[in-house]
Amino acid sequence: MAIKNSELILNPDGSVYHLNLKPENISDTIIFVGDQDRVEKITKHFDSVEFSTQKREFKTQTGYYQDKRLTVISTGIGPDNIDIVLNELDALVNINLETRELKKELSSLNIVRIGTSGSLQNDIPVDAFLISTHALDINGMLHFYQINGISNPEIEDEFIKHTDWDKNKARPIIINNSKYLEKYFEGEDIHKGMTGTAGGFYGPQGRVLRLPLQDPELNTKLDNFSYKDYRITNFEMETSVIYGLSKLLGHEALSLNAIIANRANGDFSKDPKKVVDQLILYALERIVNI
Repeated sequence: MAIKNSELILNPDGSVYHLNLKPENISDTIIFVGDQDRVEKITKHFDSVEFSTQKREFKTQTGYYQDKRLTVISTGIGPDNIDIVLNELDALVNINLETRELKKELSSLNIVRIGTSGSLQNDIPVDAFLISTHALDINGMLHFYQINGISNPEIEDEFIKHTDWDKNKARPIIINNSKYLEKYFEGEDIHKGMTGTAGGFYGPQGRVLRLPLQDPELNTKLDNFSYKDYRITNFEMETSVIYGLSKLLGHEALSLNAIIANRANGDFSKDPKKVVDQLILYALERIVNI
């Protein structure tokens, strides 16, 4: 059955609505960044760039690093943008845009996020790198989909109990990363942990300016959560939805974090741009082997 025009919106040139992309414009290995200015900080290392476009905060460049064809896309900030980016990328590879019908054989993308994050633990310092082994979704985006089979109810129940989670909020979800991708990026100096994904920067991450919080102690509860080998190491705004939608759509996803702040001790990196540049080079050296 063909997907309606109102559900899969295409531009007059046949590209997907928000990303402004056609299927031939992307690789099967894609790097996500939040900041549109970070796209060229990655592609400046490429041997060549064959395609470039931008619409709103969504900037895309595709080219070659060594012999590997890669696409770099800026997602902007937050879970809602990830919902747009991942659904439209999946449409590019798994829906025939001319007939608007699902393809009989589905394709899987490799998605690697290179982002910044704040540590919640004293032993994960600023300027460190961290692989998100799991993502804790406390923003509610994934509940708009049928999510049976992608979560970890046992750990979720312990987190809900530990935090005395408000029933008016969406139930927290914990999603695993892609173990297939993780093995390419492991290293002796790379930290690992569960990444919390908030739906906003201020109140959802415990920051107070003028508005009081529903739970002023939530950050402390996040810091102190420990169940078996699980603890929450860092906080950001994208990873859980990348992991969740990738699992649901059949894609592989991994989040790499440059730790530029430590919320536990109040530290902030003296040179966050340098840390991000180092993580970019670390990722590029390994992504060619996928």
